[in-house]
Amino acid sequence: MLPSKVTFSMQQSTSHLQIHPDELTSGTRFVRACLRRPVDRTPVWFLRQAGRYMPEYQAVRKHHSLLEICQTPALAAEVTITAAEKLDVDAAIIFADLLLPLTPMGLDFEFQAGEGPVVHQPLRTAEDIARLRTDRVSDLAYVAEAIEKVSAHFKDRIGIIGFCGAPFTLASYMVEGGNSRNYIETKKIMYRQPAVWRTLMDKLVKVLCGYVSQQVEAGADVIQIFDSWAGVLSVEDYRDFVLPHTKLLVREVQSLGVPVIYFGVETGGLLPLMRETGADVLGLDWRVPLGDTWRALDYSCAIQGNLDPITLFAEPDLIRTRVKHILQQAKGRPGHIFNLGHGIVPGTPVENVQYVVRCVRELSLEVKHG
Repeated sequence: MLPSKVTFSMQQSTSHLQIHPDELTSGTRFVRACLRRPVDRTPVWFLRQAGRYMPEYQAVRKHHSLLEICQTPALAAEVTITAAEKLDVDAAIIFADLLLPLTPMGLDFEFQAGEGPVVHQPLRTAEDIARLRTDRVSDLAYVAEAIEKVSAHFKDRIGIIGFCGAPFTLASYMVEGGNSRNYIETKKIMYRQPAVWRTLMDKLVKVLCGYVSQQVEAGADVIQIFDSWAGVLSVEDYRDFVLPHTKLLVREVQSLGVPVIYFGVETGGLLPLMRETGADVLGLDWRVPLGDTWRALDYSCAIQGNLDPITLFAEPDLIRTRVKHILQQAKGRPGHIFNLGHGIVPGTPVENVQYVVRCVRELSLEVKHG
């Protein structure tokens, strides 16, 4: 049963969508934009808006590891809420990590300083993949508990975003054991053992569907699927080895009654195929022009993005110019959600992030009515 605040489906108009565009809360504005419904102004939030650049988060990290924060609902909710309130954004994305589903599947990992996530026993054989479990999704309930706390705090005031990693990106971590330059081991399984690859992807989709269902039940309004490493794939490899599984995951999430945002890095050449997943929103990184890209997609989905996150280190005049340029490319068309083209990086001045929010609110009205 869906929570009371998730009152719309992908096929039916309901209370979130019947609200007049001039009477929107941040939450309804964000959800409507995901579904390409008219809004009064462009909604804005940021990838990694709760993270290492923010002093409040650093204070929590002094006493807790990243995994401890993820696995402790009160802490995950605290850093999620603090960031969203400090930035005054239209949506809060739950503080979690893409790799959390690996543990209940039977793969332990840790974060090593300077190395990022490390899987100590990566998958290399058909037997390794056969041993993966899909019956322990309930072990991830701490993420849903954190979402419940965030949802109870904000109610409908802002949108609540749950998320998961995409099957390919999680599979690449599981096979490579961590970050990779060439993804040789992952592609070897794809090319040489396609049936084994399908088994791995099927297991991931099953676990992710259960994981995301928990998040929606807890109060997530929207689910973002991160395909962080899909940009390493050729068009042919994405179409043959990734698209069918990602499409299935997207459809299963949408069947829960929430829109899906699908995002990858350096995926400009894959965007037409990524559109075939049926995701409601495609996230764009900063390497592609928003206006031309959206037009090439025939405006058939909503678009999220796409300010270069390093622009947040610039002087205010340049920040304002870049924000305005993105909004002008969107032309006030229903379905644009302002965001970065990737996550906020450590050292980013918080006041510059806040300034972007103010610029989006002011300039999107100017573009819309000008």
